[in-house]
Amino acid sequence: MIVLELVILALGLSMDAFAVAICTGLAMEKADIKKAMIVGLYFGVFQAGMPLVGYFAASLFAGRISAYDHWVAFALLSILGVKMIIDCFKKKGCPDRKCPAGICNDRSCPGGIKPCDQEQSLKPAIMLPLAVATSIDALAVGVSFALLHVSIVLAIAIIGIATFAISMAGVRIGNAFGVKFKSKAHFAGGITLVLIGVRTLHEHL
Repeated sequence: MIVLELVILALGLSMDAFAVAICTGLAMEKADIKKAMIVGLYFGVFQAGMPLVGYFAASLFAGRISAYDHWVAFALLSILGVKMIIDCFKKKGCPDRKCPAGICNDRSCPGGIKPCDQEQSLKPAIMLPLAVATSIDALAVGVSFALLHVSIVLAIAIIGIATFAISMAGVRIGNAFGVKFKSKAHFAGGITLVLIGVRTLHEHL
């Protein structure tokens, strides 16, 4: 993969984190740079770490399936992409938190505005599960990196930086505009992964 392809792939992978970052920003009374950076670091670190885990795991058996590794990479990227596209059509609120006490401006909560601690969404107990959940897809992409002999250091650097920046933007957008961009993010990310999968398969046939 060339650098441009890695950048496009990173943007596609970061759309899950972007969607949840929008929800996180929506729950904040004021999303300043510090809060946006905290969210960005959570998602960026895990999104970069998961491909690394997948890469080293796949490296153990990459040589045994070299004859059809492009099919495996195509299947992984396409399945993840289709899943993201399907998810964008599901009607659901922000899944990133429960509402204990305080004031919540989350307009996607069932029943409208309900009590919620606005800073609850930045606590590790909330953010760590979210960071893991939004980066699971990147684990499978790490497997494809090993099969396609991609430079893992460059790949995870691009993915981590892109996710950090996109997540920061998501927090600010969610705080200002709400969840209107959430489904669009999932759709765009899904299409991107499918197209990269198709291109990968085409190059090896």
